[in-house]
Amino acid sequence: MGRPTKKHQSGAATAFITRTKAVKRLQISLKDFRRLCILKGIYPVEPLHRKKAGKGSTSNRTYYFVKDIQFLLHEPLINKFREFKHFMRRLKKAYGRKNLNAAARIRKNRPKYKLDHIVKERYPSFIDAVRDLDDCLSMVFLFSTFPQTNITDSRFIQLCRRLTVEFMHYVIASQSLRKVFISIKGIYYQAEIMGQTVTWVTPHKVGFAHPTDVDYKVMKTFAEFYTTLLGFVNFKLYNSINLKYPPKLLLDSEKDEGVNQSQMSEVTKESTQKPKKKGKKDPRQEAKLNRFVEKETLEERLSALTQSLKTIGSTLDEDVQLDHFPSSETDNPDGIELAKIEMEKLSKFQNLFKGLKFFLNREVPREPLVFIIRSFGGEVSWFETQAVGATYKETDEKITHQIVDRPSMEKQFLSRYYVQPQWLIDCVNAQMILPPDDYFMGAVLPPHLSPFVNEQEGDYVPPEKQVLLNRQRGIDSGIEEEDSDSEVESGDNVDDDDEGEADAKEKSGEEEEEDEDSDEDDEDSDDDDEDSDDDESEEETVKRKKNDEESTPPKKKKKKDEQNTSTMSVEAGTMEEEDVNRRLQQQTAEERRLAEMMIPKKKKRLYKKIMYSRKKKSQEALKLKQKRHAIDKQQKLEKKKQKVSQ
Repeated sequence: MGRPTKKHQSGAATAFITRTKAVKRLQISLKDFRRLCILKGIYPVEPLHRKKAGKGSTSNRTYYFVKDIQFLLHEPLINKFREFKHFMRRLKKAYGRKNLNAAARIRKNRPKYKLDHIVKERYPSFIDAVRDLDDCLSMVFLFSTFPQTNITDSRFIQLCRRLTVEFMHYVIASQSLRKVFISIKGIYYQAEIMGQTVTWVTPHKVGFAHPTDVDYKVMKTFAEFYTTLLGFVNFKLYNSINLKYPPKLLLDSEKDEGVNQSQMSEVTKESTQKPKKKGKKDPRQEAKLNRFVEKETLEERLSALTQSLKTIGSTLDEDVQLDHFPSSETDNPDGIELAKIEMEKLSKFQNLFKGLKFFLNREVPREPLVFIIRSFGGEVSWFETQAVGATYKETDEKITHQIVDRPSMEKQFLSRYYVQPQWLIDCVNAQMILPPDDYFMGAVLPPHLSPFVNEQEGDYVPPEKQVLLNRQRGIDSGIEEEDSDSEVESGDNVDDDDEGEADAKEKSGEEEEEDEDSDEDDEDSDDDDEDSDDDESEEETVKRKKNDEESTPPKKKKKKDEQNTSTMSVEAGTMEEEDVNRRLQQQTAEERRLAEMMIPKKKKRLYKKIMYSRKKKSQEALKLKQKRHAIDKQQKLEKKKQKVSQ
């Protein structure tokens, strides 16, 4: 027999550790422990058996994996946290003794640390980092809109702002934006980066008040790691499309590069010194001030998002056509054709606003609209007094659309459309230019549908979404409404009656032709029989036949023995155009029917359950359609009553 194991020496009791024991083992404070776990990506876990993990105790505790805590023992950040703790102790002692010189010297030697090694540990490949950008972008965009307070440092806010502007420039240059949606929380964006879908939300730019029930220290710890991650990602993304990093505008020369932080401090120091005598100016100080101002204007122009960025080396032209290699026998030709169609649709969608010029009014949100327009190849500008970066004025005759969010304007140009901002976003989500009639100034806007909702088979589809789907498929007519206006109904009935009358006339005309042919044959036979009996001369019979021919329109007489030469005409042959989408749809439908036939009996019951649930879902969708139809009908009746009362 083997040696018996003691209780709580194996299993869950040794796999988990409580938070208090972990803090004691690491010899750091609870605040630093939380911060370290956030940076390293270690989170609490819930054991399956709390009693076994707690060694017989069922109290409510926070548990971690023992392996994770052992992994934290060798983290170099722990030493930095201890150095910072010692730094704060010395600084407090200097301020307590009112020794300001010593306090200033200590503040200069503030310990600093980097998170580069943590980023490399958590994301071994670049695709992993891109896949985890959702929360990163949302947090960094949130901090970039914060005001300067005791909780949020101004330098950190400026860093977040710079990183977000760089990322937006990459999305514009790569044309990777796909979906946009405005909600109460903010504006949702979705982009396709390196084959990965990245979704983030940016808050609305309104007056911000810090809520009191939020732990900003925890949020800042997350944002601190995310800024390091986003800096790495921006650098890699810029190099992937041959853009210079840090970004520089295309029209600027190399001498427009800004000064570094030390030069900025020297400028501020020299500006605070006593002014020299009039007439004598220091050229070095003026040069530094000019370069500092140029750097500020460069950052403002970069944040305007209206100009292109510098590239590294030569880039491929857009008009260059790549070589096409024929596929081998093993390749799927249908898949290749479908991929070509998808590529054509994508290129058309990426240049949705190409050739259009937009002008933004003062009341509309400038940055999100500029980001959307530039991401799809459009040009945009605004009033020069509003912000830096305007490229053309309002009086430009080449402007096609002016984005307005007010009921009316006194001065208008006939050569452009005045639409509301929702038109831009709905065009992006529909992947086509929508008619601007429903988005004019003062018009009641249509519902703003979410592009992130994909209705499956049997789900309820709103009428507005159905109209949009019909437009995408090339069907101009919208949804057929039962309760249409009386004028439209009468017009449709008239058209139907006309078509029925025309068909009846054609049928009656054919019958009259056959009757007249038979009558003429009978007349000829009667004339032959009556020649001997009647006293009419041949001249009178000829005149009578001429009068009959003039009274009736000319007809083509057909004989049974003669061959119809009209059907034997030869025409030039034409190539039959095959609809690839229709053929692929038919092929998938046939494959689906065959798959249903090949389901074994054991799984037939499960298949029937799935089909039953789909049937129930379709019934619920039908009920929603009927409810929506009743609501629309009631609204129409109310509108008619209002018109009658007026």
